[in-house]
Amino acid sequence: MVIKSHIHFIEKIIEEDIKNGLPIKKIKFRFPPEPNGFLHIGHIKAICLNFELGIKYKSPINLRFDDTNPIGENRTFIESIKKDILFLGFHWDQESYASDYFPQLYKWAIKLIKKNKAYVDDQSQNIIQFQRKNPFEIGINSDYRNRSIEENLFLFEKMKNGSFKEGACVLRAKINMSSSNMNMRDPIMYRILQKKHHRTGYKWCIYPTYDWTHGLCDYIEQISHSLCSLEFENRRPLYNWYLDHIYIDNNDQIRPKQIEFSRLNLSHTITSKRKIQYLIKKGIIQSWDDPRIFTISGLRRKGYTSIALKNFIHKIGITKRNNIIDISFLEFWIRKHLNKIATRVMVVLHPIKLIIDNYLNTRTEWMEAENNPEDSNFGNRKIPFSKYIYIEENDFLEKEKKNFFRLCLGKEVRLKNAYIIKANYIRKNSEGKIKEIHCTYDPKSKSGKRNKTQEKRRVKSTLHWVSIKHFFPIKINLYNSLFFKKNTDDINFDKHINPTSKNQIIGYAEPYLKEAKKGDHFQFQRIGYFYVDSEMIHNKEKIVFNQTVSIKNQWEKYNL
Repeated sequence: MVIKSHIHFIEKIIEEDIKNGLPIKKIKFRFPPEPNGFLHIGHIKAICLNFELGIKYKSPINLRFDDTNPIGENRTFIESIKKDILFLGFHWDQESYASDYFPQLYKWAIKLIKKNKAYVDDQSQNIIQFQRKNPFEIGINSDYRNRSIEENLFLFEKMKNGSFKEGACVLRAKINMSSSNMNMRDPIMYRILQKKHHRTGYKWCIYPTYDWTHGLCDYIEQISHSLCSLEFENRRPLYNWYLDHIYIDNNDQIRPKQIEFSRLNLSHTITSKRKIQYLIKKGIIQSWDDPRIFTISGLRRKGYTSIALKNFIHKIGITKRNNIIDISFLEFWIRKHLNKIATRVMVVLHPIKLIIDNYLNTRTEWMEAENNPEDSNFGNRKIPFSKYIYIEENDFLEKEKKNFFRLCLGKEVRLKNAYIIKANYIRKNSEGKIKEIHCTYDPKSKSGKRNKTQEKRRVKSTLHWVSIKHFFPIKINLYNSLFFKKNTDDINFDKHINPTSKNQIIGYAEPYLKEAKKGDHFQFQRIGYFYVDSEMIHNKEKIVFNQTVSIKNQWEKYNL
């Protein structure tokens, strides 16, 4: 079940707009991703916000791809974005692209030139940047700022026709080089990029900037409320300036309104596409959907559910205050959901052999076990029990220590769904390492069949185990944090990378897992939650169990 959040400040703005005369049928939202990488966890906040507002007001939602930069954009990213939105349970009403509107944007650029509000600048990017100065200094006007309208129209057409090389010139808006808002200091509207576009090919060699495109695409699509993350707050005056010069005031046309909200910042991870590309290039991660990074695809492969992700988003809420959300809070919500839907199984990761000396060598019992104690509809399963079993190596100590309640010599523990055992002696190899633990079991202590004597008998620990004769080997990916540092938003982020963020091992599983298939969720009892994924081995798809989250909060060691 998805938990709904309280009404937030954006809803209050919309409600006020309705009171002031905005027809509900005119309300419309959009989600405008840039197709140059996979979506990450921060996008989930924006997706939920836009699509859930659309559901609330029964308004259409546009999925509009901001494909204004042909460098790095491709169909792979577009398809991954659509898949991620569908995974979250949302559906768009119209799929559109900024490139759909290139002809109209070009015409409007000419309109600004004719109004003497835009000009062609022959200066290099470095000089333009230098002349813009900083918020505390007045900018320097370009030598080309006062070109005639006729000359600017002529040069802009030559830009469009491919007469100039990349970097030779740009089209800039003529606003105010003295503005304290740097975005208003004659921003660039068009630049020359002689690159192939994934949709328009080589038809265009000039491409509009995001700032020029954003508000005008909203206007074309009649988006009533354009919801952006907080870093766009300083760009709102520019958003409105462009609309001021293009918008036609009449009763049929909606003028879009930009509203900003805080972005989602998560500890111990990165969301920058540039940094993710760096990690892929260096071979630190395998791909955009590597489970160690928090792209939506990576989270999905790690076993995160859409319900858990949306509940997490709803609980952190929609605000205007930037902060870093502790990753343990995200893990709390996935544990909470998986606890309800994951089948319990027993898997030993680091085995040590245990021999029950008073159990018949030829005997096998099939023990009854609940698949999920949270939901009886999951039913039960049978687990084979025999004389020789594996337990976890760290579940045994030769000499008892304070606060160690698992198995040690002379002490008793219960084997999950089976019997109480007592460790009597051990055998070691030539190197002095324990190779066998010899125990005895109490035949009257079988789980589910306690008598009055057994009810008085208490053991402090229950261990998971697998029968050596019946175990099933499985490939497991164990994950630790990719970064040691909580806040990785700095230029030296690669200095904080954990070299042991991934560990591949073979686990020893009860035979029930032979039936596991891709997409299944399991709780490895006393270890954590795992998701059945797949990977290519010798051109064949083989299943692998990716660790979703540990049973306990692993972030305690980082003093969170």
